[in-house]
Amino acid sequence: MLTVVIFLPLLAAAVLLAAPRLGGRAAIGVWVAASAADLALIGWMWWRFDPGEGASGVVDGLAYEVDLQWIPTVDAGYHVGVDGLSLPLLALTGVLFLACAIYSLREPDRPRTYAALFLFLQTACLGTFASLDLILFFVFFDLTIVGMYFVISGWGHGNARASALKFFLYTFIGSLALLVGFIGLFLGSDERTFDMVALAANPPLADSPVARGLVLLAIGLGLAVKTPLFPFHTWLPDAHTDAPAAGSAVLAGILLKLGTYGFVRIAMPILPEAWQRWAMVAVVVGVISVLWGAFVALAQTDVKRMIAYTSVNHMGYVLLGLGAAGLVASADEGARTVATVGAMYQMVSHGLLTGALFLLSGWLWSRGHTYAFDRWGGLARPAPVFAACLAVAAFGSLGLPGFSGFVAEFQVFTGALQATPVATLIAVVGILVTAGLFLLALQRLLTGDTTVPSHGPADGGEPVAPAGGTVTAVRAEPMTGVRDLRGHETASIVPLLVLALLLGILPGVLLEVIEPAAAAVVELVGR
Repeated sequence: MLTVVIFLPLLAAAVLLAAPRLGGRAAIGVWVAASAADLALIGWMWWRFDPGEGASGVVDGLAYEVDLQWIPTVDAGYHVGVDGLSLPLLALTGVLFLACAIYSLREPDRPRTYAALFLFLQTACLGTFASLDLILFFVFFDLTIVGMYFVISGWGHGNARASALKFFLYTFIGSLALLVGFIGLFLGSDERTFDMVALAANPPLADSPVARGLVLLAIGLGLAVKTPLFPFHTWLPDAHTDAPAAGSAVLAGILLKLGTYGFVRIAMPILPEAWQRWAMVAVVVGVISVLWGAFVALAQTDVKRMIAYTSVNHMGYVLLGLGAAGLVASADEGARTVATVGAMYQMVSHGLLTGALFLLSGWLWSRGHTYAFDRWGGLARPAPVFAACLAVAAFGSLGLPGFSGFVAEFQVFTGALQATPVATLIAVVGILVTAGLFLLALQRLLTGDTTVPSHGPADGGEPVAPAGGTVTAVRAEPMTGVRDLRGHETASIVPLLVLALLLGILPGVLLEVIEPAAAAVVELVGR
C-alpha cells in the first residue's frame, strides 16, 4: 500500500509524458485524479493505522513497512514505513498537492509538462517522508530539489531563472553536507549500515563525542539549509517571489518540512547524545529564526516576500521545540514530549495555512502582475471571497485561538518553558510581531479606496502590455470590477483553511497519532 502511495503520482506523470496529445485541462485533470486517488489511499492508511504501532519511534512497531535489499555492499535498501511522525506529513503532502492541482486547472503554459513535473515532485516528497534508509532518504531528498528547480525556472516570473539557480545551488550544497553526515553515521556504526531502524537501535559513534558532534554538524547544516533556518535562509525569499503560486505553496508547505522532519527522524533518535549536548544551540538558532523572520517580514513591501519570511519565523518555533526536547537535565520527559508534539503539529499547521496564503498571493499576480503592497487597496469590496479567505489564513498564521497554529505554538511554548524559560520568553516576542505584520497586511490590502495596478486585468485574464513593452504596474487606479476568486481557486484554498480550523477545534484527531511516536523519540533522546 505504501509503495503504491509513493509511486502512483510518478506513474501518472509517466502516462502524461507518454501521451503528447493529452493537453490543456485534460492533463491537469489527470493530475487532479492521481492526487485525489493518492489522498484517498493515504486516508485509508490513516483509518487503518493504530497509533500504538508507531509508539516506539523508528526502532520497531512501524506500519506498512517494506524492507527490500537494494545496495547490499553497504546494506542500503528500499526500506519504507509509517509511524506517527511520518503519517501526518504524508497526509499533508496529499492534501496540498491536490489543492495545487485544483488551483492549476486553468494553467495555460504547457499544462502537460507542468502537471507531470508536480506529480514527480509529489512522489519525491512522499518518498522522503516514508524512507527508513539514509541513502533512500537522500535520493528522494535530492529529487525534490531537481523538481522544484524546474518548476521555478520553467513557470516562474520575474527573475525566475536566477532565483531557481540560487535555490538549487544553496539546497544542493546543503544536501552534500547531509550526505557527508550520512556517510559518517555509516562508518561509525557497528553494523556498517544506512538503515535508520538499526542505527536508532544501536546509535553509532558511541565512544567518540567529537566525531558525533561533527556528524551532527554536517547533518544539521544540510537540514538547516532546507528548512531554512537563520542564517541559511537567504535563498528563500527570491525563490518564493519568483515561483508560480502552486510552486510556492509546495515549497513552503512541504519542502521546508523535509528539513525539520530530518531533525526529528534522523538527528534526534540516531545521535541522541550529540543532540543532548548541542540542544541549546538548536534552541538559540530557533529563537533567532523566530525573531529574524518576524522582524524582516514586518519590513517587507512585497506580499509574497513577507509570507516567505514568516516561514522562517514559523520553522524557528519547530526547532525551538525540538531543541527543548534535548535538554534532558532541564525538563522532565513529559514537558519535552509536549514540545516535540508541538513542533510536529506546527509542521502540519504551517503547511496548511502558508500553502493557502501562497495560493492567495497567486490571485494578486493573476489580476495585477504585482505583489507590491502599494499597488493594492480596498479589495474587500470588489473581492469579498478573497478578502475572507485572506483574513482567515492570516489570523490562523498569527496563532489565533481556534486555529491549528494556536495549538502548535501553545504546545511548543508550554513544553519549552520548563526546559529553557529565557529563550521561550524571548521567542514570545515573535508572536506579537507576527500578529502585527499580518494585521498590517490585511489593512493595506483590504481597506481604503479600491485600487488595483493600472495594467492588471479586471477579469483575471491576460494583462495588457504597453505597446512595444512588457507588463508593468506603475500606478494604482480605482477599479471596482476586479474579479473575485474563481470556482477552482476557491475549491483549492477553502479546504486548507477548513482543515486548519478543524485541527484547531478538534486537535485530538492529530494529537493521538503524533503523541506516541513523539514520546518514543524523546525517550530515545533521553536514554
